[in-house]
Amino acid sequence: MRRVGEAADTMSPRTIERIRERLVTLPFYDVFDNLAFRVQGRTVILEGQVRRPTTKSAAEARVKDLEGVERVINNIEVLPVSPHDDDIRIATFRAIYSQAPLQRYAFRAVPPIHIIVKNGHVTLEGVVATEMDKTLAYTAARGVSGVFSVTNNLRVEKE
Repeated sequence: MRRVGEAADTMSPRTIERIRERLVTLPFYDVFDNLAFRVQGRTVILEGQVRRPTTKSAAEARVKDLEGVERVINNIEVLPVSPHDDDIRIATFRAIYSQAPLQRYAFRAVPPIHIIVKNGHVTLEGVVATEMDKTLAYTAARGVSGVFSVTNNLRVEKE
């Protein structure tokens, strides 16, 4: 039994929301990066993929000083530098966000369909409004020249 004044074994919903806010407002965090986190007790486990090593270190720095966070495990992968992958990123962005039903997503500060490219393989991460949007994004990405494979990890918002 926990005594009054003892620390809780889990983080408050407010702290969890602040973690999310700090991650999505990182400098240089954009549509070509993907950040996620899990909480185990008072430990935050950072996951995802980023193009810049500074984004990885900044994510950890912005989370570790939050009240209620005792430890941060940084499992964020820094993607390899590749001009070919950069070309695929731009082409995939254009292919997805030029689709009329998906254009509404492009005008957000960080568009919700994240395009992760590693060695010619594309992974779509994020949340869309409908199953049709998920399918359209996947189909558009598959049509990009130079792409070896596309993994569609997009989730559909709960209605």
